[in-house]
Amino acid sequence: MISLNYSLGIQIINFLLLIFILNLLLYKPLLNMLDMRKKQKEASENEVYELQKAIDQKMSSYEDKLRLAKSEAVELKKDIMKQGEEEARTIIQAARTEIPGMQEAFRSKVNGEIAAAKHLLTEKSRKLSIEIAQKIIGREL
Repeated sequence: MISLNYSLGIQIINFLLLIFILNLLLYKPLLNMLDMRKKQKEASENEVYELQKAIDQKMSSYEDKLRLAKSEAVELKKDIMKQGEEEARTIIQAARTEIPGMQEAFRSKVNGEIAAAKHLLTEKSRKLSIEIAQKIIGREL
């Protein structure tokens, strides 16, 4: 039979003290570290989102410029046809040879920016993983 004496009170106090100590030494630091990791992950994801958004804006701008260049070529073609068929052929040919060069230059620029972004994200993820490993292990790697 369980008797209710002073030892039950001591055990309750020991239990509450153990919960308090574990909360200070284990649970709060662990939860803080997990929260910090979550914030860093969200920051990285936001940065990736912003970079993707910038790339999309540049692609949209490029497509608008391409559409504008095509519409200008059509108008120019109409004016040139009035002046003469031979002169129109030479100007249209010049515009057609210029567009692939612009496309290739933009593609190489975008590919360079994508590579730079990948390199930046790779470096940041390496640093972040080293920091996390150091914090978990508690010593320098």
